[in-house]
Amino acid sequence: MFEIKRRKSHQVKIGDRLIGGDAPVLVQSMTNTPTEDPDLTAQQVKELYDAGSEIVRITVNTKEAAKAVPHIVEKLHGMGVDVPLVGDFHYNGHLLLREFPDCARALAKYRINPGNVGRGEKHDTNFKSMIDAALQFDKPVRIGVNWGSLDQELLARMMDENATLSNPKDAHAVLIDAIIESAIASAKTAETYGMPADRIIISAKVSEVPDLISVYTELAAKCEYALHLGLTEAGMGMKGISYSASALSILLAKGIGDTIRVSLTPEPGADRCEEVRVCQSILQALGIRSFTPQVTACPGCGRTTSTVFQSLAKEIEVHLAANRKVWVERFPGVESLKVAVMGCIVNGPGESKHADIGISLPGTGEEPRAPVYVDGRHVKTLEGPTLARDFIQLVEGYVHEKYGGKVASEV
Repeated sequence: MFEIKRRKSHQVKIGDRLIGGDAPVLVQSMTNTPTEDPDLTAQQVKELYDAGSEIVRITVNTKEAAKAVPHIVEKLHGMGVDVPLVGDFHYNGHLLLREFPDCARALAKYRINPGNVGRGEKHDTNFKSMIDAALQFDKPVRIGVNWGSLDQELLARMMDENATLSNPKDAHAVLIDAIIESAIASAKTAETYGMPADRIIISAKVSEVPDLISVYTELAAKCEYALHLGLTEAGMGMKGISYSASALSILLAKGIGDTIRVSLTPEPGADRCEEVRVCQSILQALGIRSFTPQVTACPGCGRTTSTVFQSLAKEIEVHLAANRKVWVERFPGVESLKVAVMGCIVNGPGESKHADIGISLPGTGEEPRAPVYVDGRHVKTLEGPTLARDFIQLVEGYVHEKYGGKVASEV
């Protein structure tokens, strides 16, 4: 069986959660509401939390946003939401953390972009000011480098140094080197200001899959800081999902990554929580963590001209999604449940036997009967117009009996 061995990294505490080391890979998300509106922002944080986000980042870019942060935390506590809030700071973070100590105190972590803290001497002064605030309020930091806002002075210096080499690299390779250098050098500088290594997380985001893999593979080899993974500006819909899944899966399979985010651009008015579900799906597909029961369904072929199996698979998916939150709370372990809905005799019985509970529906020309398998054993055959409802009832019974402490064979 394929086993992923996690890289060695420092373990960071954020709120009551642990990042890195042997802690689970955590799912992060970010709000897209105006932080100045505490009601709207708290509501979206709750939605992300309910979807399974374990850390939520919010923009803190204005005085009004900084003033709102304690109110957001208060509202979340009133709703029973206990999720670490990360403040996302750019350009003026040093000022906001100093001027609004209640904001600095309320946040669970600060995200600092070393490319956006000032130029020249101001860069070091402003960066130190933010690290000092983190030390004062006992907060960890994420030093988040992004190739869209890379420290231009560092990049220019590395370009100049590269130009003097007898065999210089191309400009893109130097850019990648500069991203890695910025992340590690900034973390080391934070340590010289007193920030312990086990209070630092770093990220180095780019928007191309091969570059992300290269950057994080090298980062993992060069340091033991906890690492946050994610493509920046992954994109919309299928493109954003497929690119993120490709990059994150390769890195996670190498044991690289302690927290992840899928930065999807949502359709106008669409559900922000999709990025959380994609993260969960990636981790579950790799066998790293389980979040929700899964349905294995036949793709269909010339043997399955009937759409019964498609309708049933969809019905089961909807039923599992609707019951996920209640089931996970009531039935520990149910998140690893596997249900098979197959369309003909070729793979139907075998695939159903490999699932916890599965049904093999009749293909074209087959006898209109559907055997049901529980834990690899044939237990019942369904047929007739109530077939879908009957199978859902069997799934319900299996969940209650197996994960509720009863004997599954009684189904």
